[in-house]
Amino acid sequence: MKRLLAIAAFAAFLAAPAYAALSVGAKAPDFTLQASMGGKEFTFRLAEALKKGPVVLYFYPAAFTHGCTIEAHDFADAMDQYHALGATVIGVSHDDIAKLNRFSTSECRSKFPVAADTDQKVMKAYDAVLARAPQYANRTSYVIAPDGRILFTYTNLEPDNHVALTLQALKDWRDTRGRAHPKHG
Repeated sequence: MKRLLAIAAFAAFLAAPAYAALSVGAKAPDFTLQASMGGKEFTFRLAEALKKGPVVLYFYPAAFTHGCTIEAHDFADAMDQYHALGATVIGVSHDDIAKLNRFSTSECRSKFPVAADTDQKVMKAYDAVLARAPQYANRTSYVIAPDGRILFTYTNLEPDNHVALTLQALKDWRDTRGRAHPKHG
């Protein structure tokens, strides 16, 4: 019975939400990583992506694990909504590019890229290292405005709300910008 209680307590600890250290309004650290989309490798540059619009940067622990597969499917299913909001989505983990070539095709369904942060420089810059297992990224999502400022952060090992919350942050940003810059007709 004690063992079951200990396991339940540990599972609750892992599922408890945490908060990313980079706050809203902070400057997002620039980065360049080797990435894969649909099994095709390329170099992803945050600065270039921001020229096209906002970027949803999400960190995940490891390709082909249960939660990361759910999250990749959720992001893939929502890509039309992200595109309608002018946003780019990029997933980042410590996995090597060979593994991400497969993951980008099967689990991301060739709809968005995933990048290899094998030396964890980007994970560390975004304070997205999983404290209790530092070889992995924490499940953290950021929405970054085209000016390079962080609009939204969310950290929770449960994959369920990352897509809905980042989409809402993008909609809120779009709506705020529309009020700040009314169109003249």
